[in-house]
Amino acid sequence: MTRRLSGKVALVTGAASGIGAATARLFAREGATVIGLDRQPAPAADDGVAHHLADITDAAAVDAAVHAARERHGRIDVLVNNAGADVFSDPLSLSDDDWERCMALNLKGAWHLCRAVLPAMLAQGSGSIVNIASVHGHKIIAGCFPYPVAKHGLIGLTRSLGIEYAAHGIRVNSISPGLILVPRIEAWFEREPGTRDKQTALLPPQRIGTPEEVAYTALFLASDEARFINATDITIDGGRSQVYHD
Repeated sequence: MTRRLSGKVALVTGAASGIGAATARLFAREGATVIGLDRQPAPAADDGVAHHLADITDAAAVDAAVHAARERHGRIDVLVNNAGADVFSDPLSLSDDDWERCMALNLKGAWHLCRAVLPAMLAQGSGSIVNIASVHGHKIIAGCFPYPVAKHGLIGLTRSLGIEYAAHGIRVNSISPGLILVPRIEAWFEREPGTRDKQTALLPPQRIGTPEEVAYTALFLASDEARFINATDITIDGGRSQVYHD
């Protein structure tokens, strides 16, 4: 490892599995002190990450977790907002509760974390926030409402905060993954035989992405190597969103 995050303190949400777990592990290997937040317990493993239970939709719990991290480590250099969940429904059948759940998990929770870490970043005059958005924040897929609404909002939040705090040494960027082999996608393939092959055939590289590939992009954005990249979204989908005809 090149220790690209040596001396930095990083918070990663949704760190118990998938992209969040891959990111937290990679950051730890690259020298960061990593606090992983998730409402599910992380598997027992010596991954170099300090895992804590926290629900990103609970603003008080988020504030407490961030306060504890700052009290213990003295600073917060990096935030990766990865936690979220699919909420798909017919628009006219969608309940108010499910609408609120989608927005809370995929947009408002990220804002809770941003709002909580910004004072520390402002005080030290530096910081990098990486929001994990989605290709759903760029292209609309029928049958996936209201998830794309939240992800469009997350990209908007990224750009707005990036510009708002650029002069204070704080960068805010997002990553929009396409089809990535996270547990919920593996479960989908298990439920629907043949789906894996069909989805793979749609991708220009003829393979599905891995959580580690998203994690390495987050690592770059979190590091000082990306110090002039701000208010920008990077799509990681193997080129799928550029294909006009399937």
